[in-house]
Amino acid sequence: MHSIKENVIRYGYAFVDRYCPGTDTFVVASALGQLLTPWDGGVVQDLVPRTSATPNTYSGIYGLDRFPFHTDLAHWRLPPRYVLLRCITGYTDVPTLLLDGQTIFDIVTLDILTRAIFTQRRPRDGSLTLLRLCEPTDGDGYCFRWDGVFLKPASRIGELADQRIREQLLNCSPLSIALARAGDILLIDNWRMLHARSPIPAERVDRKIQRIYLGYLH
Repeated sequence: MHSIKENVIRYGYAFVDRYCPGTDTFVVASALGQLLTPWDGGVVQDLVPRTSATPNTYSGIYGLDRFPFHTDLAHWRLPPRYVLLRCITGYTDVPTLLLDGQTIFDIVTLDILTRAIFTQRRPRDGSLTLLRLCEPTDGDGYCFRWDGVFLKPASRIGELADQRIREQLLNCSPLSIALARAGDILLIDNWRMLHARSPIPAERVDRKIQRIYLGYLH
């Protein structure tokens, strides 16, 4: 677990092949960090491909097609720090794609990102909140958020950042990590890394990944 935390701090993610495959995901996540409950009954979420779903979700918009790069719950005032993905049923030809936000910092610049104001495309709890794409955190780090579907620019600098990030995403070279075997885990720093899902072939619709959000790592 110490090396997992070190890798996340250094690289923004950690992948471990068949990590405690016979152990419940809740128990595995509890050993790694502080569990978050983003909504009632939602500590462990089962991610399964869907051809159709609620319109205001990625599955409802994209179905089995590729999901775009994003950080999870970017429309929240404070997104969860870490995302744990654990394979229940997986395939080598359905990888998760990762992109280090540092590459965006280098191209778009922190000056623009920290001044870029965005807001949710739909009201949350009856209201819209102004959000910075990149905010300083305790220490010398940043909380970077991105979701080209559910966030929209709310300032002129925001429009500039939106354009430059979209251009960068078209030309990026992401990491490709397949959660293929039962127990495979991918732990992602959600304040730094963007992730995306590759397309789901028709014969892979039984893919099942479990997701848990963590507030900090032990």
